[in-house]
Amino acid sequence: MPSHAFTSIPIIDLSLASSPTTRDQLLRQLHHALTSVGFLYVSNHGVPDKVITDLVHSLPRLFALPPDAKEEIALCNSPHFLGYSSVGAEMTAGKTDRREQVEFATELEERWKPGSGIPLYERLKGPNQWPSHYPALRPIVETYIRELTALGERFLLLVAEALSLPSETFFPFLSDQHRLKLVHYPASSEEDTSQGVGPHKDSSGWWTFLLQASPPEVKGLQALNRHGEWIDVPAIPGTFVVNIGQAFEVVTNGVCKATVHRVLSGPHDRFSVPFFQGVRGSLTKAEAVETLKGHFQEHFQQEDESEEAQIDSPFLRGKYDTWGESQLRTKIRSHRDVGRKFYADVYDRYINDD
Repeated sequence: MPSHAFTSIPIIDLSLASSPTTRDQLLRQLHHALTSVGFLYVSNHGVPDKVITDLVHSLPRLFALPPDAKEEIALCNSPHFLGYSSVGAEMTAGKTDRREQVEFATELEERWKPGSGIPLYERLKGPNQWPSHYPALRPIVETYIRELTALGERFLLLVAEALSLPSETFFPFLSDQHRLKLVHYPASSEEDTSQGVGPHKDSSGWWTFLLQASPPEVKGLQALNRHGEWIDVPAIPGTFVVNIGQAFEVVTNGVCKATVHRVLSGPHDRFSVPFFQGVRGSLTKAEAVETLKGHFQEHFQQEDESEEAQIDSPFLRGKYDTWGESQLRTKIRSHRDVGRKFYADVYDRYINDD
């Protein structure tokens, strides 16, 4: 099976879906990307140019705000893990990531309250922090989240068809909240490249839709193929990079892999905007594994029997039965200051449960 032995990232033209004469071509291309790469570009995606350019132009201004303006929206203020993180605040693969970022999400009111009977992981949902020094940012970000939410839904209809499933098969797995990161990788002063973010699979979303918001000559994103080779994923104007999240790998029985990727810092500032399509917090391990198991065993029997179909999933290996609790644990372990401040009752359990 040729899964993950790719040497380049396929470009899928979503406009091909609009014509019966080209739709089959699109579905064949998408099937290959889903089962053999795990990474793809989408072009002619339907997100208005102005929505994208407004966001791109906002990034240098946002990250040029003075330290006190960034501190105003610091992530440590938010029980929802939304807000600003400075360079060096996170580690991946045992090394410090060289990036600063602001995390936003679908704007929701906080429903969780002590004694409400609502699961604690639902406290991850809630309102954003908006910088008072840059009030124009909020409508730009909220419009972008709405457009990417719609793109994600349009894309899932095609994914289901490419995998020989009813069109809305994947919708019941989705959350009502999706997350967005605005990311700045500062130029590296070192002679060699350094870690912008280390090798990882996307663990927090169903699918990721990435806007590479710097010019094409500013490189950094790479995906790992099955031969252990890092393949460049350059910025292509007019496209989003789209990749599979770990929950989707589980639900598709390992047929559609979440691909390891990384970002290298370089001599230029780099801006990046990943949108993480949210997974329903109440999703259980049994539901994730069993719901579509029969379909993928029947239609992808050869792939399923290969070693490539083995699923490497922290969710399945972990001690907690729901996706939401697994995600809350991950967030607390990644941002321990937030965990100690807002989740004292479970903090020690999640930190020491290895």
